Amino acid sequence: MNYLTATKNKKYLMYISQNYSYAILRPLQQQILAHGGQVSWFLEGKDVNPDFLTDSEKQLYSIEDIHKWSPDAIFAPANLIPTFLPGKKVAVFHGFDAGKLNRKGENDHLKARGCFDLYCTQGPNTTTPFSALQKKLGYFKVTQTGWPALDRLFKNEPTRSYVDELDSRPTLLICSTFSKRLSLAPKLYKQIKQFSETGKWRILMQFHPKMPLEWVNKYKALSNNNLTFIETDDVIPLLKSADVMLCDTSSILLMFLLQRKPVVTFCNQDPKKHLLNVTDANKVEGAIDNALTYPPELMENIESYCQELHPYSDGQSSERVLVATNEFLLSNEKLKSKPLNFIRQFKMRKKLNYWKW
Repeated sequence: MNYLTATKNKKYLMYISQNYSYAILRPLQQQILAHGGQVSWFLEGKDVNPDFLTDSEKQLYSIEDIHKWSPDAIFAPANLIPTFLPGKKVAVFHGFDAGKLNRKGENDHLKARGCFDLYCTQGPNTTTPFSALQKKLGYFKVTQTGWPALDRLFKNEPTRSYVDELDSRPTLLICSTFSKRLSLAPKLYKQIKQFSETGKWRILMQFHPKMPLEWVNKYKALSNNNLTFIETDDVIPLLKSADVMLCDTSSILLMFLLQRKPVVTFCNQDPKKHLLNVTDANKVEGAIDNALTYPPELMENIESYCQELHPYSDGQSSERVLVATNEFLLSNEKLKSKPLNFIRQFKMRKKLNYWKW
């Protein structure tokens, strides 16, 4: 059966709570619309800006609206989603597993929280652990599809360029997570300020949306002809514009690696051989210089890691997600009941102010 044609007349909801989710789900939206399906968006909370919706994108404003529209499937780039919504819940991930551990020493990326019916995994290193959880728990299905957010990364489509073609300097992209414990922003301010003053590289900077405003403003103040601070809901053009990245533990570094470009990390929690990790702030500049030579052994390690992380470079992950979702919808596969999780669901109902049963 052609599961793409099964898209016609079906309804798909994009459920998001962060601005970066627009770029994750829009390639999937494009596939749905191209095959005759309908798409609506629901924006949860104050961290997502409705101004990023286009005039052609339909927004649902309440949980009542979602029930009335009655989607066949809901896509969420998140760890959690309310289970009291109609339709099958499909997890598409908000990023890659960058090896971050919580304060209990656990990897939050590889947890099933009783919310989703289908996990569309990115590559073997997410498929294997989630398949083990599927076998153990039995209330969801796992299909490896690749990640929709990367489709545009691998397609030769025009994107915004942050690079001046007349400027021959290498381009350094600096990204950081928001956690004070993990972020490079407070630890490398002196070095990055110096980089912005010397002009050795063209520097682009982008922070996680939850970065404290104090550090956003401090780095914005460094902006000059050598350093550009960028706030955007679409990181793909940034990734394409740079030659090398400086990062910490943010999962955006893995998206950059998939271009087969080197990443220098500062105090990374999981510093394996596909990264150039440093723990001494005074050695960051030398590591960046080394990365810009694209060392052969490092590039071989990056290639091996990418095959585990996301083996697809065809720009068709959105299509695979849609096929997997439609196949799941039509299969009527019998799964175990999800755990009730009364406390979590109560918190979600309170957050969304929805008390109908």
